[in-house]
Amino acid sequence: MRPKPFLSRELPEFPHHVKDSNSGLTWHRCEMRTLYVDTDRSQVVYHANYLRYFEFGRAELMRGASYPYKEIEESGYIYPIIKTELNYYTPLFYDDLMYIHTRPSSLELVKLQFDYVITRAEDGEIICTGFTRHCAVNSDGIPVQIDAKTIKLWESFPAA
Repeated sequence: MRPKPFLSRELPEFPHHVKDSNSGLTWHRCEMRTLYVDTDRSQVVYHANYLRYFEFGRAELMRGASYPYKEIEESGYIYPIIKTELNYYTPLFYDDLMYIHTRPSSLELVKLQFDYVITRAEDGEIICTGFTRHCAVNSDGIPVQIDAKTIKLWESFPAA
């Protein structure tokens, strides 16, 4: 079953953020163009590449919040992915421009989740939705509480 259309409107007070009129949710938005290497023999984007696009969206959201992932690791925290979900609706092809919408979702003591919606920039059609769930661990791989700066990112994400 196809999701409701993603009807975004820009939020001038929050650069790189949009609000989906259907869900009322605010999302960080970045753009990316598919590369030839991203496609498979059938000339569509290979399904596993959407996880790379999710990572790009997540990294851009965090960099835009002045807390790049590199800084998180330098402070002794690592957030490996422990679960993913992807739902595919229509393919992307070589050189398609896409919007990657990312938002912080759930936050627990040692786990957090980002949600994603990828749309074709040309017509706004939803290509893929999904999430990545992460667990906070220290440099020894031991689960730890989520760091204060990451909690602040969740708390300060625009709800407009």
